Amino acid sequence: MKFFGAFLSMIAVAQAALPIYGTPKGMHKLTDIKADSTLGNKILSKARKLEQNDEIDFTWVAEYSIKFQGCHHISQWNEEADEDEDVRISTKRLIRFRLCPANYCSTSDAGGCSAGYGDYIIDMVTYLEAYYEAVENINEYKCEYLKEMVCACDDDDGKGDDFDEDICLYECYKENGNMEEICMDNNPYNDDEQDEGEQFQINEYVECAEAKFDNDNRRRLEDGGDQYYMGPYCSEQGGAIFLGLFTDDTCTTFADEFGGTTMYETLSGGTTLPYSSTSLVGMECVSCQEPEDFNNDGNDAQDEDNVIEMCEQIYQSAGKCESNLGVQYPNEAACSYMEGIKITRENGTVEIKQSKSNPTANLFIGLFTVGFILMSAYVYYLQRKLQRASVSLAE
Repeated sequence: MKFFGAFLSMIAVAQAALPIYGTPKGMHKLTDIKADSTLGNKILSKARKLEQNDEIDFTWVAEYSIKFQGCHHISQWNEEADEDEDVRISTKRLIRFRLCPANYCSTSDAGGCSAGYGDYIIDMVTYLEAYYEAVENINEYKCEYLKEMVCACDDDDGKGDDFDEDICLYECYKENGNMEEICMDNNPYNDDEQDEGEQFQINEYVECAEAKFDNDNRRRLEDGGDQYYMGPYCSEQGGAIFLGLFTDDTCTTFADEFGGTTMYETLSGGTTLPYSSTSLVGMECVSCQEPEDFNNDGNDAQDEDNVIEMCEQIYQSAGKCESNLGVQYPNEAACSYMEGIKITRENGTVEIKQSKSNPTANLFIGLFTVGFILMSAYVYYLQRKLQRASVSLAE
C-alpha cells in the first residue's frame, strides 16, 4: 500500500499545475529584433547549430526576427534541496519563441508569421539574460548616437552664457523617442540636493534572487528576519512574464496570493512591485540583424557575421522545431515536446496550455488503479476470513 500511495503521489505531482498570476521602467523594449543583430545572434546560437569547419554559421539568421510566443511552467524535483524547509518540487519556467522572416514578421499578429519559420523553446532565465543584455547594449548605442549625431549639445563658443549642456541633452533625448530616463542618470531640472532614489535594476532579477529593500526592512531582513526573493514567472494565460515576490530561493512559493505584490508593498514602504502587471517581454518582432556601425560595446568586433549576440546565444541553447523553416536539414528534436503545448492566439493575445493527456494512457492508469483497489479489497477479505478461521480452531 505504501508503494501504491507513493505511485499516486508521483502521478499527482506530474499532472498538477502550479498557480500562475498576473514591462521594465526606464528601459526601451527592442522592436523588430532581426536575427543578424547581437540580440538575435545570442538567442539563435542556442537553437540551431550549422557546422562549417568546426564553426557555427549564423549568417542566415540575419534575415530573421525573433517573436516571443509565450511561456509556461513545469514542476521538477529540486536537486539542491538539502534542508527540511527547502522546497522539494520547484518550478521550471520555459519560453517559446519563433524565428520569422524579418520582412514578414508582424508585431500585431501573435504568431508573428505563418510560413518560413522555426519554433524554439528555452529556459526563461537564459532568454531574459540575453534579452536585457541586448536591451542595455542597444540603449547605450542609441544614447551615444543621439549625443554625437543629433543633439548638438556641446558647450562651444557659439552657445550663450545661460546654456546648460545637461538640459540640452535631456530635451534632445526626450524629443527623440523619450530616451531621457535611459540616457540621463539624473533629471537636470531637479535640485542637486534632491534625492531621486536608486532606480530599480530589472537585470538583477531575471533569475531568482534575494529581494533588496532600501528602508528599515532591509536591516531587519539582514538581522535574521524572513527572507524574500524576486524573480520572473509566467502570467496565468502564458502570454506575459511578470515579476513576483517569493518566500523560497527557487521562486516557487509566492509571498501572498497576489503574486507577492501585497507583501512587497508592505516591505518597501508603499512602493508597487515593478513589472507585477506589465510584461517584462513584449510581443514585438526583435530583429537579429546588427546595425552597420554597432559593435556591442566592442565585444562583437571579431564576428564576421552581422547577427546580434542575443540571437546567437538563445539559438544555441534552445530546443528546436524547424519543420517549417524551409531548410535542407531541419532540427526537429523538440517538435514532439512543443506539440504537447497548446497555443491559442486571438486578437494578438497568446494563451498557452498543456495539451490534454493521452486518453489511452489515462485508460490504463484508471484500469490499474481500479484493479489495484479490487485486489487490495480481496486480500483484506482473505485476511479477515483467515483470522475468523483461526479463532474457530482455537475454540
